[in-house]
Amino acid sequence: MLIGTVNNRAFLIRTAGGQVRGLDIAQTSQERFSSQTTKLLDDWALLHEWARSLDFEGAGARTVEAYELEAPIVSPRQVFAIGMNYKDHAAEVNLELPTTPAVFTKYVLSLTGAVDTVELPSESVDWEVELVAVIGIGGRDIPESAALEHVAGYMVGQDLSDRALQFAGGGAPQFSVAKSYKGFAPTGPWITSSDEIADPGNLTMRFSRGDEVLQHGSTSNLVFDIPYLIHHLSSIVLLYPGDLIFTGTPDGVGFGRSPQRYLLPGDELVSSIEGLGEIRQRFVPRS
Repeated sequence: MLIGTVNNRAFLIRTAGGQVRGLDIAQTSQERFSSQTTKLLDDWALLHEWARSLDFEGAGARTVEAYELEAPIVSPRQVFAIGMNYKDHAAEVNLELPTTPAVFTKYVLSLTGAVDTVELPSESVDWEVELVAVIGIGGRDIPESAALEHVAGYMVGQDLSDRALQFAGGGAPQFSVAKSYKGFAPTGPWITSSDEIADPGNLTMRFSRGDEVLQHGSTSNLVFDIPYLIHHLSSIVLLYPGDLIFTGTPDGVGFGRSPQRYLLPGDELVSSIEGLGEIRQRFVPRS
């Protein structure tokens, strides 16, 4: 099941032959289900059952253009991100592997959709393709063995970073603010429900600028896998339905290159993850 957001309304999405088709869930279900994706999480199993039995095209599906797809989860209570969570990424920036997850937050207003234009606040904005897990069932002290049962689905994400601001504090890096400018948390193109993904710990990831592939990795290289991250976070805070976890990035970021490379006005980026689709961003100078 694929759930996207169009005009701030939840859409059931299906893809075939390169086309994206969608149905307004609340309208098609005659208000049986909410128009807001976060509220749908409370009825996730019933929504699955309804979606499977639906005559999709007969119900009036329409073409959905990529630029229409907004952030699938518009206003989560919490957005977590995990630093240095890929072995090869830690190696490229010459840091030891963490012994506990390095957690920071991205602020909610940095979220944007599958296709957007993002302003560059400095000449040091970096890229990080990431698998994003969407919490479906919240809770505290969730055991690793049951953690994936708490995941509604997965998305492609970008954890954009202004490295100039991130390290402006000298010995106290400013992760959260440096990664939370407007548009610095693209997600999408939709939520792919967890039953569609056989193993979130073995997905190929790819990030390119034009014809140049800058990142190519796999979630099999995670230091802390998704079950452990959910267990760890829930041992500290209460997780809510709709919370997002940016799970980390593989090697190939601009900061880790020699010489370092960053985004330029006019760059168009494509981030993709196996089975989840792709998101695209274009970058312009800050007005």
